[in-house]
Amino acid sequence: QVQLVESGGGLVQAGDSLRLSCEVSGRTFGRYGLAWVRQAPGKDREFVAAISWSGESTNYADSVKGRFTISRENAKNSVYLQMNSLKLEDTAVYYCALADRAWGGPNRWEDDYGYWGQGTQVTVSS
Repeated sequence: QVQLVESGGGLVQAGDSLRLSCEVSGRTFGRYGLAWVRQAPGKDREFVAAISWSGESTNYADSVKGRFTISRENAKNSVYLQMNSLKLEDTAVYYCALADRAWGGPNRWEDDYGYWGQGTQVTVSS
């Protein structure tokens, strides 16, 4: 059974940093791309960042480019999202997702991801 467990969310002030983690079990982690997706209250889910199976390629939403960094650590079956210079509009539930197919790139389409975590809340206050 594939499981994704996010952690690291919390309440921070605008301008602060936060690091999200997602640990994956039940699959050969190193073969699959991953993504972070977020959903703000009353809004649709929004792509944030993705990383390829090899870790060599990444993809970011324009709204977070230059502030957020996605990375992976295969030895720990984990993917991370380093979030710097947080803004009020970054407030959302953040989900990590694991690709359906192996050896894929940093895809930004939700349909490419078949496994999702339960989400972790990030709240940015002024």
